[in-house]
Amino acid sequence: MKNDKVKTTIQNLRRALNYKGLYEKDAPAQPWPLFEKWLQAAIAKSDFEPNAMTLATASKNGMPSCRTVLLKDYSPDGFIFFTNYDSKKGRNLAENPKASLLFYWPVLSRQVIIEGKVKKVSRQQSEEYFHSRPPASQAAASISPQSRAVTDRDALTEKMKSLETKYKNKIIPCPVNWGGFILQPKRIEFWQGRPDRLHDRLSYSKLKNGRWRRVRLAP
Repeated sequence: MKNDKVKTTIQNLRRALNYKGLYEKDAPAQPWPLFEKWLQAAIAKSDFEPNAMTLATASKNGMPSCRTVLLKDYSPDGFIFFTNYDSKKGRNLAENPKASLLFYWPVLSRQVIIEGKVKKVSRQQSEEYFHSRPPASQAAASISPQSRAVTDRDALTEKMKSLETKYKNKIIPCPVNWGGFILQPKRIEFWQGRPDRLHDRLSYSKLKNGRWRRVRLAP
């Protein structure tokens, strides 16, 4: 049967990973220089969106949910992304302000997992980023009842055209239910694919004194 062939194909998918290893002697005491080095390498090597990351959240009842969002800023303070606060992820984070991010860069056989608490960025920062976006993106964010059921695409298109007409040659105000979140990391794990699936994993955990503890994890 066709499904059996697909399953067999999936089971037999293999790719040799012959990348350089990730060793403690080459890893900094803090995770930020390594993250920036890996992100820069992904930007140089990738023809897709290297700032794309999977955001995993959970409701107050523990039901998990994940989706892809874009990293828009980062620093030792945390990782910033923007969204509709009334979306499913926004509601999840209001109920349970903890999340995990996953960057996966297959061209380098690398991934980074980040776990921590999440809070909203300042209103000023949200508005500044909103107005840096193309006008059409601003309009789309303004009219979209994100994660809610809609009649059809045409209804959204008409709402967007109407708003663009209303604000032609004017500044579209940033919706009060739209803005940024910052994930403040408590743990950052770096994964490097290696031959024979004996991969490298280095995990950084933030201590109460603000320092980071680095350990190697078994693959």
